[in-house]
Amino acid sequence: MNQSQALSRRNFLGRSTKATALGLLASGLPAGWVGAQTASDSPETADVNFGIIALTDCSPIVIAHEKGLFKKYGINSTITKGASWAAIRDSLANGDIQATHMLIGMPIASTMGLGGAPKVPMVIPWLLNRNGQSISLAKSLKGKVGADPKALKPLVDAAKAAGNPMSFAMTFPPGTHAMWIRYWLAAGGINPGDAAGGGADISLITIPPPQMVANMQVGKMDGFCVGEPWNAKTINDDIGFTAINTQAIWKDHPEKVCAFTEAFANKNPNTVKAVLKALHEASVWLDQMENRPEQAKIVSATSYINCPPELILGRLQGKYDMGDGRKFRDPDYMIFSERNCNYPQPKYCKWWLTQLRRWGFTEGAPDYEGVTKQVMRTDLYESAMKEIGHTHGGLDNGTESFFDGSKFDPSTSLEAYAASFAVKSLKG
Repeated sequence: MNQSQALSRRNFLGRSTKATALGLLASGLPAGWVGAQTASDSPETADVNFGIIALTDCSPIVIAHEKGLFKKYGINSTITKGASWAAIRDSLANGDIQATHMLIGMPIASTMGLGGAPKVPMVIPWLLNRNGQSISLAKSLKGKVGADPKALKPLVDAAKAAGNPMSFAMTFPPGTHAMWIRYWLAAGGINPGDAAGGGADISLITIPPPQMVANMQVGKMDGFCVGEPWNAKTINDDIGFTAINTQAIWKDHPEKVCAFTEAFANKNPNTVKAVLKALHEASVWLDQMENRPEQAKIVSATSYINCPPELILGRLQGKYDMGDGRKFRDPDYMIFSERNCNYPQPKYCKWWLTQLRRWGFTEGAPDYEGVTKQVMRTDLYESAMKEIGHTHGGLDNGTESFFDGSKFDPSTSLEAYAASFAVKSLKG
């Protein structure tokens, strides 16, 4: 940590300490207590090991740790960087970590026991961020394909006919990047195949985020979907370009979450709420744009993303060089707190379930309402925010719009929605 970072952290902590001291005076509680907590609402488990993957959207957890915000709410935090999403899932399931940065689809799939993993119920009381992922294509496709996947279809068809299907990568089968690239390809008439790869026009493989660039560089894939900074690095290393950003597919889409096992959350509700309170403060800090240069420096560390901060910062500021001549300022860059970002909206789980159904991850209709109620813990979120006096935007059951002109209304038949797509792989 350099001198300016150290000073910034001391100033930040100084302000937090003063605020806490004032709260203690007002409440009449003895010094040394955490905030205005009583013994009954202190964290049941003080030591929490957080899992992360090397992606920019791990920032709320890293900032809450580095700025002492977890400590402020009685949490002794440590951070463990996982090698892959599967490793992160397994570490959470077996208790090596107690909370984690996770793709929104992962707790849903784990709760249902999909994808060959043990059935371990997990919960989402917090959305870490919206937007900020991209679909990147190999340099050989520059000038042939842009944001419209229809331009890719004749190339895919030709490769398939020649017996050498094009290859695309995502980071975890029921995760966000898998769903974005599936949705994008299918909107162009390209079948990415069912959960087992059946009926596919292309090969869809799983690659951990930090390994995407290296695998494209050696020619193992024609495209991938991943979070930042790996799309920016693809352009910086001159091996590919960005076809489309995920916020252009679905504006303000949910992305990563802070997940816990259901068993841990039920046993340690005050611990979970303390984590959420710290994440709230970190997220508000992150959405102050003047803080994003410092954010980029902090998360660029070897123990976190391990990438030069200048490759992280640009897209955090909405500055997009797509690598094929398109350059623009995107107002829908990655957000961490604004626009009711963090509320665990039930409709997002329902949309995910329709896509798991669409692509054959489930045999027959899933329990849309039951799984949603089990996974999306609005109660924990609302309780934590009430305790710190934060007024949030609450439940949103409105219609969502996508780049292909389709709309998702969570109040209508979810089975009918899943079956409404021209390209699909329904089972049962």
